[in-house]
Amino acid sequence: MAHESPAAEPLGDDLIAAFSRISTATLTTQLFARGLRNTFLHGVRPLNPGNARMVGSAFTLRYVPAREDLDVLAVFKDYDHPQRRAVESVGPGQVLVMDCRGRGRAASAGNILATRLMRRGAAGLVTDGSLRDSPEIAELAMPAFAAGASAMTNLAQHHAVDMQVPIGCAEVAVYPGDVIVGDAEGVVCVPRELAAEVAAAALEQERLEEFILAEVDGGAPLRGTYPPGEELLARYRAAGGDGAASAASAP
Repeated sequence: MAHESPAAEPLGDDLIAAFSRISTATLTTQLFARGLRNTFLHGVRPLNPGNARMVGSAFTLRYVPAREDLDVLAVFKDYDHPQRRAVESVGPGQVLVMDCRGRGRAASAGNILATRLMRRGAAGLVTDGSLRDSPEIAELAMPAFAAGASAMTNLAQHHAVDMQVPIGCAEVAVYPGDVIVGDAEGVVCVPRELAAEVAAAALEQERLEEFILAEVDGGAPLRGTYPPGEELLARYRAAGGDGAASAASAP
């Protein structure tokens, strides 16, 4: 059953712009401060680190293990095959997030499907499995993240069963409509109901940490600088910051 959430509501332009400026590292800190410790999709990396900045709402697809009597090449003649139906259902600004149970012996998608996603305006593609045609997908304008590459068709290991249901991707719970943020380090899932709050706090954290980094790069010791002491915070406020993120600033 689909998760009751604002999944159908598109992300606002302001929210997209905010998350586009925030690193996944900062987001994990802000989520950790709110009690969420399992939000980074460990092991999922960008195919093209130079094109890894991604922000969109999650459109989920769940795979179960393939079965030999069901998963034969002939099923791909069906335009309503769940995998193909999912690709044709992803809307502009959404990220297709696939649950492959962390299994990568066979690919979860290839270049034709990825290209179709891009042309539909998808914000990105994420799988905790592998992708085939990965060199070609890496050259697309759309960011793509995977745990690996495999030339084998998905039918050898995966059977697509559900879309727009809660899934586990790289052992992180992803609900339809959650905010999926990617950069060169990887992918973070931000619960939709926390998105605005986390984005605002994360932006302030990054402003403060830029100030701290400049101090450290200039030779300042960690004591009194990181975490910031009152003297540094006073100088930061005088420079135009508000210091509100100091409690959340962490390695």
